[in-house]
Amino acid sequence: MNPNLDRLQPYPFQKLNKLFEGIDPEPAFSPIRLHIGEPKHATPDFIGLALADNLGGMALYPTTLGAASLRASIAAWLKRRYCLPSIDPDKEILPVNGSREALFSFAQAVIDASRPGAIVVCPNPFYQIYEGAALLAGTTPCFLNTLPENNFALDYGQLPDETWVRTQLVYVCSPGNPTGRVMSMDEWRQLFELSDRYGFIIASDECYAEIYFDENAPPLGALEAAHRLGRHGFPRLVVFSSLSKRSNVPGMRSGFVAGNAPILEKFLLYRTYHGSAMNPAVQAASEAAWNDEAHVIENRRLYRAKFTAATELLKGSVPISMPDAAFYLWLNTPVNDVEFARKLYRDYNVTVLPGSYLARHAHEINPGENFVRIALVASLMECAAAAERINILVSRL
Repeated sequence: MNPNLDRLQPYPFQKLNKLFEGIDPEPAFSPIRLHIGEPKHATPDFIGLALADNLGGMALYPTTLGAASLRASIAAWLKRRYCLPSIDPDKEILPVNGSREALFSFAQAVIDASRPGAIVVCPNPFYQIYEGAALLAGTTPCFLNTLPENNFALDYGQLPDETWVRTQLVYVCSPGNPTGRVMSMDEWRQLFELSDRYGFIIASDECYAEIYFDENAPPLGALEAAHRLGRHGFPRLVVFSSLSKRSNVPGMRSGFVAGNAPILEKFLLYRTYHGSAMNPAVQAASEAAWNDEAHVIENRRLYRAKFTAATELLKGSVPISMPDAAFYLWLNTPVNDVEFARKLYRDYNVTVLPGSYLARHAHEINPGENFVRIALVASLMECAAAAERINILVSRL
C-alpha cells in the first residue's frame, strides 16, 4: 500500500463522532445539525427537469473535456460574474465532478516528485482535502495561520524564504472555510508576486463565492484580480468552483476548473487517464444552472435572513459579526472549543464542529482552538433556535 496513506489524519467528522461516543443528548430539545457544510435549501425544479430530460445521454461515454455548450455557459457566467473581457471555453475551462475531487487530483498532477523536499502551502484552519492531497502527492504541507487579530488575512511573512523556494503549490480559499473571509486585492497582488518569484502554482478554491450578503458587492475572485492586475493568460493560476452551494445540488457533483491554459492542458491529460468525465445528464443540468441567476439570488436571500437572525440573537452573549461571505459563523468560544461542542451537543442537542479539528498546530499554536464552526444550513427557525440554545449555554458556563 502507499505508505503516505498512514500520514493522513482522521477527518473532522470522524473526530466529532468519537467525541460524542456514549453521549445521549438532552431529549427535551429537538436535534439541530450545524456541523456539516451541506446545503439544505431545495434544489430548483428546473435543474431536476433538465437532468431528467437528458437521461438519454447515459447511453454514451462522456468526454473528459465535457460538452462545448457546458463550457460555453461556464465561460459566459465567468465573464458576467467577474467582469472578464474574455475566457477561452476550449482551453481555459474544464468541467469537473465537484470541486473536491478536482482539488485533490490537481495536486497529484501538479507536484513534481523528482524535486526533493517539495512543499504545498495551505491556510490554517483549512479544508482537509488540501492536506490530504499534499500528503498523497508525497509532499509536506506547510501552513499559514489565519488569526482574528489580523482579521483572518493571509500573512505570507509567516513562512521563510527557504520554504517558499521549495513550494510547488499553494491552496487558498476565498471566501474562506471556516472564517468566511474574502481575500483582498492586496493579498492577491502579494501572492501573485510570490508566485512570479518562486514559480509555484496557485489553486484558488472559490466554492463559496456565490453566498454573500450585499447584492452590489460580490466577492473578488482570483481570475478577476489577475485580470485587473494585467496578468494576461492567468499565469500559474487555476480556480475551482462548484454548483453545490450556489445551486443547492451537492449530490450532483458538478463544478469546473478555470485558468491558465497550459496547466489545464496537462490537467486534462491527467484526468483522461484518471477517468473523471462528467455524466452527460449532469452536464445538461449544470448548463441550465450556470445560465440562471434568479435561483442564486433567492438562495442568498435565505442565507441573509438566517445570518441576520443568528447574529442578532448571539451578539448579547458572545463576540459576533457577519462574515464577508459563505454560510459559516466562526464563533469564538468562552471555553475550550472541544468542551464547548460537547456540552452544546449533550445539554442542548445542537451539533457544531470544534475549530481545532479544522486546523493543525503550526507556528506554536492551533489557530482553530477556542472557535467552533457553525454552518447555517438548517432552516431559519432551527438556526434561530440554535442561537438561543448557545446563549443559554454561554450564560451557564
